[in-house]
Amino acid sequence: MWGVSTITMLVLAGILPDFRLQSPDGDSSTTIAVTAAIGAGVFGLLSALVWPLLVRLLLLVPALVLGLLVFFLNGSLLLLALRLTPSGESEAAPETAVIVAAVMSAVASATGAALAVRDDDAYRRRLYRLADRRRGSGPACPATPGTLFLQLDGVGYDVLDTAVGKGLMPTVARWLGHDPDGSAHPRPTHRLTPWRTDWSSQTGASQLGILHGSNHDVPAFRWYEKDTREVMVCNRPTSAAELQRRAVRHTGDGGLLSADGASRGNLFGGGADQQALVLSIAARRRSRETRSRAGYFAYFSDPANAVRTALSFVAEVGREIGQSTRARLAKQRPRVARGGLYPFVRAFATVVERDVVVAAVMGDMLAGRTAVYADLVAYDEVAHHSGPLSRDAEQVLARLDRSLALIENVAEHAPRPYRIVVLSDHGQSPGETFRARYGLTLGDLVRAGCGLPVPRRAERTHSGAEARAAVRAALRRPVEEAGEEHRPSRDSEPIVLASGNLGLISFPDVPHRMSKEEIDARHPALLPTLANHPGIGFLLVRSEEHGGVVLGAYNTEIPLDRLDEEPGPLAGFGPGAVDAVRRTHSFPHTADIMVNSFHDPADGEVLAFEEQIGSHGGLGGAQGRPFLLSPLALTAPVEDGEDLIGAEHVHRVLRRWLRDSNGPQVPVETAPEERAA
Repeated sequence: MWGVSTITMLVLAGILPDFRLQSPDGDSSTTIAVTAAIGAGVFGLLSALVWPLLVRLLLLVPALVLGLLVFFLNGSLLLLALRLTPSGESEAAPETAVIVAAVMSAVASATGAALAVRDDDAYRRRLYRLADRRRGSGPACPATPGTLFLQLDGVGYDVLDTAVGKGLMPTVARWLGHDPDGSAHPRPTHRLTPWRTDWSSQTGASQLGILHGSNHDVPAFRWYEKDTREVMVCNRPTSAAELQRRAVRHTGDGGLLSADGASRGNLFGGGADQQALVLSIAARRRSRETRSRAGYFAYFSDPANAVRTALSFVAEVGREIGQSTRARLAKQRPRVARGGLYPFVRAFATVVERDVVVAAVMGDMLAGRTAVYADLVAYDEVAHHSGPLSRDAEQVLARLDRSLALIENVAEHAPRPYRIVVLSDHGQSPGETFRARYGLTLGDLVRAGCGLPVPRRAERTHSGAEARAAVRAALRRPVEEAGEEHRPSRDSEPIVLASGNLGLISFPDVPHRMSKEEIDARHPALLPTLANHPGIGFLLVRSEEHGGVVLGAYNTEIPLDRLDEEPGPLAGFGPGAVDAVRRTHSFPHTADIMVNSFHDPADGEVLAFEEQIGSHGGLGGAQGRPFLLSPLALTAPVEDGEDLIGAEHVHRVLRRWLRDSNGPQVPVETAPEERAA
């Protein structure tokens, strides 16, 4: 590596005008070569010794800012290395030093990787050294298997199955015993099981249920609570902390990861001691308890890693700009705007968040932790804007599969065996936006039904993509998106919120959940306007006469207790829709009017109330059918003929697996009826 770095420095000195390794009068080739060798050696030593100290000092700097400082710090180390050469004649302009340092770090990383691949013993020794460093002087690692839960955010069951069939995910294909390359059939090591989300098919509800065993009273991604007069948003740090507190109070249990667990890149902590990029702690004051070095420090302490991530970030920004430009020139439909800060948000989700979370997971395995739950949001972010079945999204799936292969490789060198479970929290349903098809937003339609003036140009709602939450967590800035308060100009006006293809309408001046009769008395045209609109699938409202009713087109009105015999507008939304609607109706903070968009069962399309062509949050299509990929060494998630329904059911399955693997140290979940008693 020293030799390769020396050659790299010589080449760069020959092609960059502001970088020289000789005196102005010229030196012999031998002197220049020795100077390059010494400069490369000193730079390598500084990178190995000084860089980790700099990163440790900069742990309080937000991750994105640290990423931007990578080039500057690396260039500074190179300038220092040149000053320390015996000749003292080497010099470089500051901007040139940044380029030279970046190239040398990238070349060193590639060289090290190539050497490690060619020498399995060296690679194994390095991993064991890392494991010993992480274990330190702590207690001996248990011999029982650890469990790793990897969440591929937004990847539906059918999308995963199709990607495996196309050969995009060879690691998953091998686990399932497929042979996309035509080789001999390997023996399967995993089983693939679909499961069904609740009505609120989004990360907030699903992950809260999976990690904490309860997503009670989470009707959507964002909703208005009349008792506190606040809008709850699942990817708002203060809301996430409150939802986690409510779930712990409801279950009486800390969470899935309470026994020696780690939570990486999630909205919620799950009771884990070790947390990194977890939104529910982002609003807290940073402390030793809430700061995890297994994420940022373990990754950015290697300057080659830092430079590689920074370069990949820039490349991803360019890739997104190119892909969006091609889509615009080709006039693809459906399509949403992808300008502004979106290319940087996408790059953060698909590069920075992925690299940091994967590095943290590898560190957790080398430290021998009992349970790790990590969320990779890359696919979800890209699918929102490019479409869940797009080529852009498929490329992300291929890169996620490589991350799975890397984690699997590291697991072989962990101090205890690991069982890798891969799952998703929801899928995504394709379709154009409600605004694009009808020229107005759901808020405009509600205002029209209330007899209020409708603005000429509809204001776009804000995306609920988890990547934005991850960015804010990385920045440690619990700052809301502009306009996210959704406050009306007057209390008498309705608050209209969007969660994918699920809409929520609340009247803030009425302290209780309004009934159909009350809404009709105040705004007689509102419910008929909504129910008969072609972009609306059905409404849920409270009824003084029937308790709760589902409304549809042509004056359809079906009480909830009659939906089993007469599903009406719910018939096309698939099995479980009736139970999901009934459950949401029982929540204390369900909106006055719950609106689900139109759904076409033939092609699975929905109409998003947000600016997304791949959406989730309500009923309809693939968004409600995620997957659970589990090792055959674990018991089957459900018995034959039984369905896996709801995030809380998934939590019970995962907890059972932890208990079977690790014995009594994993708490037994208290049954709901026992908690009630």
